[in-house]
Amino acid sequence: MHAKTASSAVLALCLAAGACARKAPTFPSGAGTPFPDATSAYEQATASCRSVKTLTASISLSGKAARTKLRGRIDAGFAAPARMRLEGRAPFGRPVFVLTADGDRATLVLPRDERVLSNASPDRIVEALAGVPIGSDSLRTLVAGCGFSTEAPTAGRLYNGGWAAVTVGNGTAYLRRTGSGWQLTGAVREPLTVHYSDFANGRPTTVQLRAAPRQGVPADLTLRLSQVDINTSLDPRTFQAEVPEHAVPLTLEELRRAGPLGEASEETAPLTQGS
Repeated sequence: MHAKTASSAVLALCLAAGACARKAPTFPSGAGTPFPDATSAYEQATASCRSVKTLTASISLSGKAARTKLRGRIDAGFAAPARMRLEGRAPFGRPVFVLTADGDRATLVLPRDERVLSNASPDRIVEALAGVPIGSDSLRTLVAGCGFSTEAPTAGRLYNGGWAAVTVGNGTAYLRRTGSGWQLTGAVREPLTVHYSDFANGRPTTVQLRAAPRQGVPADLTLRLSQVDINTSLDPRTFQAEVPEHAVPLTLEELRRAGPLGEASEETAPLTQGS
């Protein structure tokens, strides 16, 4: 089958006209000054999100990957360690795609086309769908408001304006003073940058996620979170794929060609006419 038969995986996301992207957030740069209390500041800023082991949410997505403008709704579920379920929802009927992951292997099912991509890494499937290379655990901590990782910080720097930068794993978390405390407002782990805003009850409801150009392909997505449930019991079967009996195998390369990273990015308008 041609790559175009896989295009319904992104129909729930692609529109000919998307919302305007927010202004690119900026974080402090330069040497700064040593921050001996970086660990305690980071622990304070991430106290609630570091404890998130399961999370479900409805995600309204908008933005752009390569030349493709994206908008759609995704029902998401996560559980530590490394379990994930993403459903691309259409206004009516069955999901357009269902991505399930357990560990480093994931399965993407296209229920309407009866096609299946098996045994691929979650981050590569997410990149093919939306242009951002991110796996199950990192996406869980990102949606929870903790950036890309909850590892212990190793160093920190202070900047003017109440800013601090804290080294966490192979990335950097950015904190900002709010009253007498600290709030995690964003993080960078190449090639990804996340910025949080619209906080409610200490948690961000808007997540801006950017991927720096890789082979000339940038992505700029805004996730608006609603119906968020934290640390509720999730049935393990949530993360198991339900493959149609006569599903036809789909390759990762076909999915890439049908999504924003591939040739179909130039065909967004005609593809969406059939959605």
